Amino acid sequence: MSDGGLRDRVRRYLSEHHVATLATQGPQGPWAAAVFYAGDEAGLYFLSSPRSRHAVNLIQHPRVAVAVQDNCTEWAQIQGVQLEGLCAELDGADRERAQRLYAQKFPLIARPARAPLAIAEALARVRWYRLVPDRLYLIDNSRGFGHREELIPLG
Repeated sequence: MSDGGLRDRVRRYLSEHHVATLATQGPQGPWAAAVFYAGDEAGLYFLSSPRSRHAVNLIQHPRVAVAVQDNCTEWAQIQGVQLEGLCAELDGADRERAQRLYAQKFPLIARPARAPLAIAEALARVRWYRLVPDRLYLIDNSRGFGHREELIPLG
């Protein structure tokens, strides 16, 4: 059975949204943080301060979960993507690829020198990360309460 239609719907949903809730586990317990992301077939990319609680958690516990969803007021409107997998800091060519993808989605960072000073300073201190999902679900309650379709990630 082909998942091309589902894969296209997930790809479109993720490209149309910008913020993911990243759930990590660490010495202080579970933690969730909102991160801006960009994605491709290799995973979801985000940047964070290496001192943030979620980045510190990733060092000891790289297995994470992510949710991207709409803000709605009715249960039948709930739609989103849920992922779980391994997350790691990027370097070298992988980091450069993440920066290019991210700049396509968020043009402000394509030219840090033209960004507001606070953004430019923050970009100089961040690290880049990639979540490689091994489980991915598309949630769409417009198709029925709790409707969830699993997509087998590429890789």
